Amino acid sequence: MTRAKAAAPAADTSDIIRATGARATRGRVRVLEMLQAAARPLSHAEVEAALAAAEAPPDRVTLYRILDSLVEGGLVLKAVDTRGVFRFSSAKARQQHAGHVHFRCVDCGGVFCLDTPPPPPPRLPRGFRLRQAEFDLSGTCSGCVRGEPTPAV
Repeated sequence: MTRAKAAAPAADTSDIIRATGARATRGRVRVLEMLQAAARPLSHAEVEAALAAAEAPPDRVTLYRILDSLVEGGLVLKAVDTRGVFRFSSAKARQQHAGHVHFRCVDCGGVFCLDTPPPPPPRLPRGFRLRQAEFDLSGTCSGCVRGEPTPAV
C-alpha cells in the first residue's frame, strides 16, 4: 500500500527572498509581506508610514534600498502613477492584473481595475516579438467628478 505524499508547504517569505540570491533580512521580509497583502500598489511614503508602528522600522534610505532590492530580485513591481509617484506591488499582482484594463485618474492618482479585457495586440512588423502589452485608460474617476477624491491606489 502506498501513501499519498502530502503537498509541500508554500515557501515562506524568507525562502522566496533567498531564492533571488538576496539575504532575507527582517526589513525585506516585512516589506514583501506587506506588499503581498496590500490591496493596491503602495508608495514609498505609504510603506514607510505602515512600518512606522513596527518594532525597529527602517529609516527612509534603508526602505528605498529594500524596495530596490526586491524590484531587482523580481519580487516587486515598480511603476509610476499619473502624479509621477513610484508605487510598489507584489510581482504576483502582474499575473492578477494581466487580463483586464486599468483606469488611472489624472486628478487623484487612483488606479481602478475595469471588468473588461484589453484589446488584442496589434500586428507587428516581420521579425518583431511582443514581450508584454499593458492597456491603461486615463481620465477623471467618479469620486473626483463628484468632488470626493478617491485615495490613490
